[in-house]
Order: sequence, then structure tokens, then C-alpha cells
Amino acid sequence: MESLETELEAACELDEAALADAIETIGFECTRCGACCKGYEPEDGDSGDGGESTGDRNEPTADREPHTATVFPDEVRELQASTDYDWRDVARPMPYGLSEGDDGPEGETFEWALQTDSCGDCAFYTEVDDDTGACQVHDDRPLICRTYPFSVDLGGTSQPMGEAVDAEGMVRAHECDGLGRDISRGEAEELAAALKARAIREIEEAIGVRDNYQPAAVDGVVVHDSEGAKRVDGQPVDE
Repeated sequence: MESLETELEAACELDEAALADAIETIGFECTRCGACCKGYEPEDGDSGDGGESTGDRNEPTADREPHTATVFPDEVRELQASTDYDWRDVARPMPYGLSEGDDGPEGETFEWALQTDSCGDCAFYTEVDDDTGACQVHDDRPLICRTYPFSVDLGGTSQPMGEAVDAEGMVRAHECDGLGRDISRGEAEELAAALKARAIREIEEAIGVRDNYQPAAVDGVVVHDSEGAKRVDGQPVDE
């Protein structure tokens, strides 16, 4: 298995023109359907994350899986600055590794996800009508939102966004109604640049989490990100 440092080198060497070529070949146009921003029905009746409290201010209902999109600490602060929201209005702990204790959710998890509303939809998603939606922070949206439905397969430890439905070179495309549509070269290049930036940022974050991780013997939920251990409000555990 390749080290994170080796993956980072590979990410830094990604050819944006080749990524743009791959994106053009696959094709994409956002239809504003909102599917990538909304919670969804669990499979096989499993309530999954939707039925488990994770320290959210607005916990998803038990019959829906919450929208889960990774957001980096600096991206949370950028969204705070553009919206004047509190940390917990912007981000929630990743649910993986948490459990429900006698006094509420508890445990250690890694990284943050965009906050969700009571339906499991992204807190920044607004439904315009039955067929289209809009992002309230579109100009400041995180890298994962800028690059969906694409990811880069570096052939190492990272497996971003799950199973792919299409692939071209190192680019993987994930389920989306907008795939297969014509895309201009300029838009493909813009997506490629963001995709490379995200690939680099994800690995840098993983390295930071690894290097800064120390078990935190505190009650409740602890989130480990590249800056260290934090509480659900974004404050360092040691403060």
C-alpha cells in the first residue's frame, strides 16, 4: 500500500490538461436536480446514519440518510465568514465511529461534514421548485461540491466518494443525472483544476490528521482533523 506522502506526490504531479480531457470525454452538465445535496431513503430499511444522533443541531429524521459531504476546517471558517454562522451551523462531526451514550452521542471521529437540516439535506440547499434546487453559498462552496460528481483515483489508500459509474484515465465519475452531457473546454479545465486541488487537499488533511492524532479522554464527541482534536463547536479540546 502506498504511503500518504507518495500519494501526495502523485496528486501534485497530476496533469490538469489530461484531467480536463477525461472530463470532456465523460461529459457533464449540472441539471440543478439537487440530488447531491439532499438526504436520501436508506436501503433495505436500514436507518443508518439518519437514525443515529451525531451531535447535529438539526438531526436528520430516522427514515432518511443524511447528506454527507466532507468539509475541511479552513472551508468551515470560510463559510462562517461569508454567512456569519456559528461553526455548528456550518459543520457537523462525521458520523462514523460515534455511538449513542447515556447522555447523548459520544466517541471519536475524523473530519467534518457539511451541516444538515431536519430532512437530512445540506443546510445550504434551497429547493426552488419540484425539479431544481440552489446552493445558498455557491461561490464559497467546498471543493467536494465544486468537483462532484468526479474524483481522482491515485491508486493508493484513498477511495473517495465510493463506487464509480464511469471512468476515463485517472478520473472517476459517480452517480449523477448530469453525466454524459456536453461540457465546454473552459468548464472542463475549471473542474480539472478544482479536482487536482481537492486531491492534494484531501491527502494533506489525512497526513495532518495522522500526525496530530492523540486519543482524547473527554466526554461526548471529539472530532480529529488536521488541526488537532476539537469539540462539536469547533473549539480545541484542550481549551
